Amino acid sequence: MAVSTAAAALRVAPVLPELQELWRLIDQGGDLVRARELTRISVAGGDLPVVAVTMGNPDPKVPGIGFVGGVHGLERIGAQVVLAFLGSLVRRMRWDLSLHQQLESLRLVFLPVVNPGGVLMASRANPAGVDLMRNAPQDAEHPVPFLVGGQRLSSRLPWYRGAVGAPLQPESDALCRLVREELLGRPISLTIDCHSGFGLHDRIWFPYARSRKPMRHLAEVHALCEVLDQCLSPHPYLMEPQSRHYLTHGDLWDHLYDESLTLDRGVFLPMTLEMGSWLWVKKNPRQLLSRHGMFNPLIEHRQRRVLRRHMSWLDFMTRAAQGAARWLPGPESRLDHGEQALIRWYRRRD
Repeated sequence: MAVSTAAAALRVAPVLPELQELWRLIDQGGDLVRARELTRISVAGGDLPVVAVTMGNPDPKVPGIGFVGGVHGLERIGAQVVLAFLGSLVRRMRWDLSLHQQLESLRLVFLPVVNPGGVLMASRANPAGVDLMRNAPQDAEHPVPFLVGGQRLSSRLPWYRGAVGAPLQPESDALCRLVREELLGRPISLTIDCHSGFGLHDRIWFPYARSRKPMRHLAEVHALCEVLDQCLSPHPYLMEPQSRHYLTHGDLWDHLYDESLTLDRGVFLPMTLEMGSWLWVKKNPRQLLSRHGMFNPLIEHRQRRVLRRHMSWLDFMTRAAQGAARWLPGPESRLDHGEQALIRWYRRRD
């Protein structure tokens, strides 16, 4: 869908601040951004579009990076972080020659609000009651936590996966199609999916969620982690496989990563930012009285601080994607990175 058409679609949608902000940024970006509607979601009062924005070089031979938010409707801060970063790029394009030069050799993909129906309803799930991050078809290799790991009992219970054999939900399908079309098969591509999660630390998770086995590109993840520690230190992030905490069925990023392996070309590294929401609750315990407050900073100045907190890392990841050829391990160092990664993340813990 063309920029003007996408903006018109957003104007007639039910009022959702995140979509209105996205429409404003699309307008500001003008000819330097491209927007297209991936699907529409029926909700009370009309339809909500799932809109992707792309910038930079579409050549499949250049690296790419995707920024995703709003998978879980309750976690609005994830969508807001992606929108804030997109907004900073749109404003910089007016004057920043280095950004224009960067975009000549990089593809940027944004999907800020994957689950607009869930955001509108203040629900983790989509309007059909499905948790999109439990919606992929694969099952975990070991037992998962009850309910939390994904369940098929009922859409009235949280973490519902959808019916056995049912197609992906339209929001999940839209995300997967976008990743396939824009990112998979490039020499190197990354994604950052922004969530809020319990805990006092900001964590960067990588696959697998379904298995405790290391991913094939563990050495590449370790090399990226090493560059992060060297170049953005001190930083607040703990990078680790999700399986260190719990296993789940149906993780979309596991699904897409495994699909990337079947292509046998390029490296695809999906990352999930889990912002530690207890940091906000600790400073304002009254947030626990609000379901929304358990997952989002409610005080305005704290929200602004959270948005600022992650801008440097998102910019770093953009640069890391562009310059990946200089840090990706070669044949002579890949084994060493793999061994260090096994020690760091997979050694037995007492």
